[in-house]
Amino acid sequence: MLELNVNEHTKLRQLQPEHAPLLFQLIHASRKSLRRFLPWVDYNTTEEHSLRFIELMLRKAEDEEAIAFGIWHKDVLCGVIDLHEWDHVLQKAEIGYWLDPGYQGKGIALSSCKTLIGYAFVALRLNKVEIRFVLQNDKSAQIPIKLGFTKEGILRQSAKLHGHYVDMVVMGMLRKDWKY
Repeated sequence: MLELNVNEHTKLRQLQPEHAPLLFQLIHASRKSLRRFLPWVDYNTTEEHSLRFIELMLRKAEDEEAIAFGIWHKDVLCGVIDLHEWDHVLQKAEIGYWLDPGYQGKGIALSSCKTLIGYAFVALRLNKVEIRFVLQNDKSAQIPIKLGFTKEGILRQSAKLHGHYVDMVVMGMLRKDWKY
């Protein structure tokens, strides 16, 4: 299991099957707020769904296609961050993240993103990291802005959220521009 140290209180631990009950409990407790911008929440309604997600991400990690980490703050699972859409030819990937509402606004997501981006550029030797989010998700937008990402554009109606097309913002960071 891969573990990345964020700071003295926060760690990123690669999700393992034994984390499925905790992950499901966290999703269930955060369902109302997560559902607003994350369509997969409606499809994660049992512990088994959380287990299947973890098993899928472990297979993808073996194939170097993606990797998912639990965000552990003071030894409590409070969110998830992942690297996905890993393209070995272009040496780029996307980062996704979410936190339980009770842990938002404390810098946990920002510092977790910073750590995962550093891992992507240094350990994985990626050239580019992207963050995509629903245009209306102002909270999620603050993280790439604070990290110095460049807004690369808006992909019109490129995702579906609860039966409606939504626009996605794409922000990117090149390894040569990473300052942390």
